[in-house]
Order: sequence, then structure tokens, then C-alpha cells
Amino acid sequence: MDEYTDALMFFDRLPGTFPLYEAVRGWICSEFDDVKVRVQKSQISFNNRHLFTCVSLPVRKKKGWPEVCIILTLGLGHKIEDPRVAVATEPYPGRWTHHVLIQSPDEIDGQIKEWLREAYHFSMNK
Repeated sequence: MDEYTDALMFFDRLPGTFPLYEAVRGWICSEFDDVKVRVQKSQISFNNRHLFTCVSLPVRKKKGWPEVCIILTLGLGHKIEDPRVAVATEPYPGRWTHHVLIQSPDEIDGQIKEWLREAYHFSMNK
């Protein structure tokens, strides 16, 4: 199978989420020419030299989360203080993991794109 077919199967249980993933993937692959996309069991990862972002489906939805959404996970060198960040953790000193809920392709806006660029460059310098 190819990446597209694997991604379709990944989103099969929540088909309304596939267009959200396609919006994220489309922008990332048009912005960076050396990205490798890997469909795994629990996430779809985007790598340059290292993982810099991934997309997943909510396994356990928290109260107030939208019915149809994807989780965009970004790795950065600092904590983002923004209401769009649903969860932020520091698994290692100086490495922050941020989870952002995306429920509309329109949410892949300038701010999300800037975070993705920053995550891309942060992972290149690990």
C-alpha cells in the first residue's frame, strides 16, 4: 500500500477527520521538501532528520473537546502559552511537547504554520 491509502485507513473510524489531516499534510509537504511521512498505528509522523510533528486521533476525548478533530503534536524548545494548546508537557529539559486540537482546515493558519516551522527547525538542530 502507499502512504495515501495507509492514511485513509488510519482515519477510517472517524472519516470526517481525513480532510483535517490532508490540510496539515498538504501545507507541510509544500513548505518543506525533505519531509518523510510515516503512517503508524497510533499516529502519522512527519520527519526531517528527526520527528518534528505528528497527527493523531483523540483516543480519550476530554470534556469540551470537539466531536470531530485531530491532534497536532509539535516539539519545541520552549513552552507555548496559547489557548489553542490543549496540553503541553516537558518530557526532557528544554523539550516541550504541545498538543493542539484542529477541527477545521481553516485552523491551519499563520500561527500554526509558524509553530510547524519552528518545530521543523528545532528538530533539525537536535
